[in-house]
Amino acid sequence: MSEDRRPRIGITMRLELETDRFYLARYYSEAVAAAGGVPVHISLIPDAEYVNAVMADLDGVLLPGSDSDVDPVRYGAEPHPNLGSVHPVKDQTDLLVLEEIERRALPLFAICFGMQVLNVSRGGTLIQDIRTQVPNAIKHQQGVPRDRASHAVVLGRQSLLSNLAAAEGALVNSHHHQAIETVGRDLTATAWASDGLIEALEDTRPERFALAVQWHPELGWKDDRFSQAMFERFIRASKAYARQPSFERQSMAHAEL
Repeated sequence: MSEDRRPRIGITMRLELETDRFYLARYYSEAVAAAGGVPVHISLIPDAEYVNAVMADLDGVLLPGSDSDVDPVRYGAEPHPNLGSVHPVKDQTDLLVLEEIERRALPLFAICFGMQVLNVSRGGTLIQDIRTQVPNAIKHQQGVPRDRASHAVVLGRQSLLSNLAAAEGALVNSHHHQAIETVGRDLTATAWASDGLIEALEDTRPERFALAVQWHPELGWKDDRFSQAMFERFIRASKAYARQPSFERQSMAHAEL
């Protein structure tokens, strides 16, 4: 990869059930482009051959938020009465994408639903409804304006996030009714809300880049320096991945199997 080539970043889409349309909020792609990447939209087609083909020339993946919940059957739980809508093609496609990310050792940036499905893919579980299952929880569904920072998070010392923030805390927006319950393999929690809920995960393997946050940094990409820093660091990891010779990528992938 030449220094001038922008890394190609796959972003999985959403499904609008009423119209059978794939769609994606503009901010994810705009934030990736502003940080130096090329956004590539991944249609929600839960077919392994399609996912393998579309990811063949990617240098990183962003898993975005969704207006759906991860199906609890995927982590061995019964559906809570307040479970939101479940979109099987979203779950299936994102999980196939995560399998390819592991196989190819691709850099990953996961946001909100993206963090939850990442955790489930690694064997973790979710709290299905914060309001009814977490005593003394703060408000995690802030409503509009969506980019407003509505609560604080504590950032783990020596974590990637605290390094990017140059601080041990930050103010973030909040748009979720589910949360991490048990943390999946090769992941560690690196941010927490005041009620104790996990707000970020990072990969524990030093050779891998995987950052996941429960809030929405794409909403603040124009003005918030912390949000910009996350996207810039993700794109930097994707550029480093793209510069690796193909045989090194294959060696990294085989090491994960």
